[in-house]
Amino acid sequence: MIMAHESINYSNIFLNFRVSEDTVCDAGIPEHCLLYICSGEVEFMDNGKKVLLKAGDCAFIRRDVRVTMHKRSDKKNNVYQSILLRFTRKFLHDFYRKLDSDTIPKEVKRSKASIVKMNVSPDVQSLFESIKPFFNSDVEPSEQWLNMKMIEGLYTVLNADKSVYASLFDFTDAWKIDILGFLNENYMYDLNLEELARYTGRSLTTFKRDFKKLSDLTPEKWIVRKRLEVAHDMIVREGRKVKDVLSDVGFKNMSHFSRIYKQAYGTAPSLN
Repeated sequence: MIMAHESINYSNIFLNFRVSEDTVCDAGIPEHCLLYICSGEVEFMDNGKKVLLKAGDCAFIRRDVRVTMHKRSDKKNNVYQSILLRFTRKFLHDFYRKLDSDTIPKEVKRSKASIVKMNVSPDVQSLFESIKPFFNSDVEPSEQWLNMKMIEGLYTVLNADKSVYASLFDFTDAWKIDILGFLNENYMYDLNLEELARYTGRSLTTFKRDFKKLSDLTPEKWIVRKRLEVAHDMIVREGRKVKDVLSDVGFKNMSHFSRIYKQAYGTAPSLN
């Protein structure tokens, strides 16, 4: 009997993942991934855009995003089954250090797309066909073999789309994520300093140093000011109700919001 969810993890290569029933879930993606659909299909909703992957399709999924996934059987009732390669930060750091600097593209920019559907070239097919036999085998692959497959998977992504360099290696100076750009898009979420540093491809020390170059405020105070500015605009210009604005900009406590709003604008938000 096939279980609703069944998965085997070999050193960040996830095998034999099956879904025998339609499954919809909202998930955060903590690491960059390469996903291959063996059977069935999955539909992603990414920032209002639908991305459908069917059997034989492959996609690169960028880390630190939230996506809605609908996994289901296909029209021939083949259950959803996939292979997932997860590229950890340590793996990417180790890989980058060994790259020949002359082979690294210098002008590529980070793609805004969270999910990049790839052309299924012979190297992609060869990679996943070599992994499939472990689906129903009692033999575990060696660590050396698994590492080789992870490297092979990473090269297939890099060869397919050069812009992915800027996402995979966003811990390097050339491709570090713009801090203020990230904060302007994510100010409403409760992210601590460690998360902000990680999401922008930096160590905590480097994040603090880089932020000082951008603002005289601390990151925490910058976020509060940003939330207040957006809230003020929504209340005064758009005529939004205060209780609705509160959660939209990331505040959770009405009395706290009212107090700091009055300090900033001289009047309580309810009086605007």
